[in-house]
Amino acid sequence: MNTPAEYFAAMYRDAEDPWDLAGRWYERRKYALTAASLPRPSYRSAFEPACSVGVLTAVLADRCERLLSCDRSERAVAAARRRLADRPHVRVEHLTLPADWPGERFDLVVLSEVLYYFDPAGVRDLLERAAASLEPGGTLLAVHWRRPAPDHAQSGDAVHAAVRATPGLVRTAGHEEPDFLLDVLVRPGPGERPDPGSLSVAAAEGLA
Repeated sequence: MNTPAEYFAAMYRDAEDPWDLAGRWYERRKYALTAASLPRPSYRSAFEPACSVGVLTAVLADRCERLLSCDRSERAVAAARRRLADRPHVRVEHLTLPADWPGERFDLVVLSEVLYYFDPAGVRDLLERAAASLEPGGTLLAVHWRRPAPDHAQSGDAVHAAVRATPGLVRTAGHEEPDFLLDVLVRPGPGERPDPGSLSVAAAEGLA
């Protein structure tokens, strides 16, 4: 069973930023690691589902020519739009996934703190959609809390096992701490060998 919509409605009813994403050093550090793990300096078109109040969105916006972010909570979307009001290249939409997954193509998809709200079938659906929407050479980055949480449908470890097994993508980097897991996967482009070494940042600059 997926985490029910009422859970999110209750969280945002009581506070604009219920997880204190803007205030906690833990979150700011994690977002810095997330951005540093992206293998390319910039992206043409990115998608960030479950953006909450847009704190990570603001970090990603510095690396993207266009960025579509979304959340299922209207209050979260409103807060994110206020935070990103000075970023005309960022769109924040009210979407419910997986049904509302956009029909666009992206060279970056960031799944941050979202997959564990879905059961295994839901996670497979989201990962299939993410992989299908990635352009050749595109990046999928996933990062999730791994400690027990009663409101999560799955653990962070379980969803990252599914992330790493996503067909058509190659895992090129990862980061593991007691608190969270981070994985970077790339969809090989035409003529690229489907192995991590050929898709490294150094290889992209002719250093390996």
